[in-house]
Amino acid sequence: MFVTDSPRYVSLMTRDTLALVLAGGRGSRLKQLTMWRAKPAVPFGGKFRIIDFPLSNCVNSGIRRVGILTQYKSHSLNQHVQRGWGFMRGELDEFVELLPAQQRLETSWYEGTADAIYQNIDIIRMHRPEYVLILAGDHVYKMDYGTMLAAHVESGSDITVGCIEVPLAQASSFGVMAVDGEQRITDFTEKPPQPTPMNDAPDKALASMGIYVFKADVLIEELIRDANTPGSARDFGQNIIPDNIHRRKVTAFPFRSGAAGGAAYWRDVGTVDAFWEANLELIGISPELNLYDRDWPIWTYQEQAPPAKFVFDDDERRGMAVDSMIAGGCIVSGSEVRHSLLFSHVHVHSYSQIEDAVVFPSVDIGRHCVIRKAVIDKGCKIPPGTRIGVDREEDEKRFYVSENGVVLVTPEMLGQRLHYAL
Repeated sequence: MFVTDSPRYVSLMTRDTLALVLAGGRGSRLKQLTMWRAKPAVPFGGKFRIIDFPLSNCVNSGIRRVGILTQYKSHSLNQHVQRGWGFMRGELDEFVELLPAQQRLETSWYEGTADAIYQNIDIIRMHRPEYVLILAGDHVYKMDYGTMLAAHVESGSDITVGCIEVPLAQASSFGVMAVDGEQRITDFTEKPPQPTPMNDAPDKALASMGIYVFKADVLIEELIRDANTPGSARDFGQNIIPDNIHRRKVTAFPFRSGAAGGAAYWRDVGTVDAFWEANLELIGISPELNLYDRDWPIWTYQEQAPPAKFVFDDDERRGMAVDSMIAGGCIVSGSEVRHSLLFSHVHVHSYSQIEDAVVFPSVDIGRHCVIRKAVIDKGCKIPPGTRIGVDREEDEKRFYVSENGVVLVTPEMLGQRLHYAL
């Protein structure tokens, strides 16, 4: 007889699991960062894309059958997955495959999270999994899905929902649930205007992470039921989960500890402020998200690039970076970079000052520039003498400025019409 904490037993469950990653959304709250790319394709952490985090969780958890459902401006995402995630062994039934909206069962695009899965129901049947793990492709976190699968099987649940405690003031952005003493979900409301607080923590709510484990036969039956229900929004949070809590056993899986035994870390980087903050958190001495964890690596595609270089050492012209992360291929030439994150192939020319900035790949920053509290999109060429994050009134004339004062700069705002997915 197996026990659920046995590594062998968990490996059998992960082998019988098909993961489906919902990666077709635009992510409009990220403003112009998603003008030419889907949210899961947005760069993050100096060398990664957001999609790399759920995909790495799958691989590190032993789940090697993964489908990625794409739709909105997916070229950048498709290219990244093809280049960086083609190392699976097909002869061992391992794969990461792209599942674009193909109108397989409908004549429309994906119209909701449940509809996206429903339109690929024939692919689920073809792979014949025992369990289906449904993931959002636009969150940053490290999580061992094997633990959640083990809890799902041990509890005898039909559906298990990954959940995390969030401040009550932020809970309106999530699906909020109530549970009984055995973690069975008794109520679930998607993005309630007045979220229900937790019984033992009145300042917090129990929020859905957008992670679901289904028995495969239950998922197929419920997708067909939902597709035949007039007026359904075809959405897991609005329809599938609430409709099942009184008909089936639906339980919550609290995300309390991260992968490899670390503290739980999960971020919805869905706004410019949250995105900027999450990136700069990585610079800390002991950040909550440890990218240097060799036991739980984050995999990605990266082109070959030379080491970062810092040149000139004069009193008025010193190439340096302090409390920062600098990716390969960068050249900091006689300028100061402080508490910032530079992606690959960024060139900072002399006499410039960069502080509290997230700078995407292939950005060229001219001489005598000042950039503070900003996100600079890929491919921008910042003219010499440009000042960003110094005068909010002037920034708002040309750029997007967030509620908390983060300045977002894209090539289009600078009059540089690149017209292709970055």
